[in-house]
Amino acid sequence: MNSAAQMRALRVRPSIARCRPSYRPFQYPTRRASTETTTATAAATNVHSASTRTKNLVYGTVLTLGLSFGYLYVTDTRASIHEWLIVPALRQIYPDGEEAHHAGTRMLKVLHSFGLNPRERGVADSAGDLAVEVFGHTLSNPIGTSAGVDKGAEIPTPLFELGAGIVEVGAITLLPQEGNPKPRVFRLPSQNALINRYGFNSEGAELVATRLRQRVREFAYHAGLGLDEDAERIVLNGEAGVPPGSLLAGRLMAVQVAKNKTTSESDIDAVVRDYATAVGHVGKYADILVVNVSSPNTPGLRTLQNVEPLTRLLSGVVQAVKKIDRKTKPAIMVKVSPDEDSVEQISGICEAVWDSGVDGVIVGNTTKKRPDPFPKGYLLPESEAKLLLEQGGYSGPQMFERTLALVSKYRKGLDEGPKQIPPPDKPVANQTTGDEPTSSNLETSQSSSSTSSSGSSKTTTTLDLDQPAALSSNVDDLSESAPTLTLQSTPNIVPAPLAPRKVIFATGGITNGRQAREVLDAGASVAQVYTAMIYGGAGTISRIKEEMRDEAKSQSTITKR
Repeated sequence: MNSAAQMRALRVRPSIARCRPSYRPFQYPTRRASTETTTATAAATNVHSASTRTKNLVYGTVLTLGLSFGYLYVTDTRASIHEWLIVPALRQIYPDGEEAHHAGTRMLKVLHSFGLNPRERGVADSAGDLAVEVFGHTLSNPIGTSAGVDKGAEIPTPLFELGAGIVEVGAITLLPQEGNPKPRVFRLPSQNALINRYGFNSEGAELVATRLRQRVREFAYHAGLGLDEDAERIVLNGEAGVPPGSLLAGRLMAVQVAKNKTTSESDIDAVVRDYATAVGHVGKYADILVVNVSSPNTPGLRTLQNVEPLTRLLSGVVQAVKKIDRKTKPAIMVKVSPDEDSVEQISGICEAVWDSGVDGVIVGNTTKKRPDPFPKGYLLPESEAKLLLEQGGYSGPQMFERTLALVSKYRKGLDEGPKQIPPPDKPVANQTTGDEPTSSNLETSQSSSSTSSSGSSKTTTTLDLDQPAALSSNVDDLSESAPTLTLQSTPNIVPAPLAPRKVIFATGGITNGRQAREVLDAGASVAQVYTAMIYGGAGTISRIKEEMRDEAKSQSTITKR
């Protein structure tokens, strides 16, 4: 390259060098625009995120409120879903009544373990308007569940949470037994009724006792008492401040026992052993022990309701209860059949109750009889008409009038007192003077006629112990201010101290508050339900109590008018 060319090249390079900076101003505006775009995009993203968060918050709140409301609704016994959805659904899913019952029990048990079981909300019982005195306890309400709802004591606590004042579990036999062949439960939906011939299917007294013991120990653990035998003893002796059976203030648990099918009713000693040994296993976990001699599904069982065998049986149970290792012993009741309803039969049972020293009677069970003809124009579905021919005990609303009549008869029979009063170990002293009695006629002296210048006076009223009704009708008069008690002679009978009034529970056909009130007015202390729960679901007890309160308000309004 010549010098001229080199010079031209050198002149060109500086011009290129001078031109390079001129591109930089064009690059700077490009980066600024990109930053502005990024900022705008970030702002838009933040707005979108805020919107999303707001929507999520709203949706979450709605979902939480919905779940909370759903939880409160579904777990409330007052929810209509229990009667109108769950019960029909179980009936459709399980055509066999027994399978449906087992499914319902499993469902309640699982739900309770997660705290999702239905329970009675509110504090209506705390008002005390339905409170009743039973065996020295004040029950929050007089509505109970009958045995059969929980045969194996699997769900007593969830049943109490449905609002019951009394929960009866069982029947429990000494040895495990299958019961009668299946199918053995038949529904009559048009009647809200059942026919069953279970035949005392039972897991046996030892297994049920283990289940009840575990329940007591879990209670003791949560109460901070421990989980061992000593903690259990504290609870059973009443030192935890609750009844040892129910484990709930204002509630009592009854445990029903029965004989095994293989134990012959003609061998009364073997029968007594069945009941007494079963009591030895489960008795200390009960507030009330129930001796069942009323089932129509165990051959020969109802023959035990005759005076002599029943007296021997109940006396044997009384002795077994005295041996229970607990400071306070459970009360004892006998469950009798609604079919033994003649004057002689009722009188004999009442005599056995007094002679044996048990505390009361549960009136009613399923019946071998079938309902009277239906009202004109009413059609019983053909399928149900055929079921009426099935063997077994019938239960349903049609039983109520019979139950009500029986309560009145037993109240009268029990209040008449014992037919014979055996001499006590020691003579009963005159309540005022200390004189020893020598007869069966009791004179009551009151001031009535003038006997001195001071104006003192005296009348005499005679209570004839050959007429026991007179004795019971004057119990309330024998207070601290009662008249002096003296005796006149009738040979061979010595008056015993006045015993507490026998208690009656009523079961059979009770489906609403009006009926519950009627049996209570007739002389029962507790109205128990079974079939009503099968068709009415978890809200049955709450509904009945609410109806009782409504009726009481209605009667109060009428009285004021």
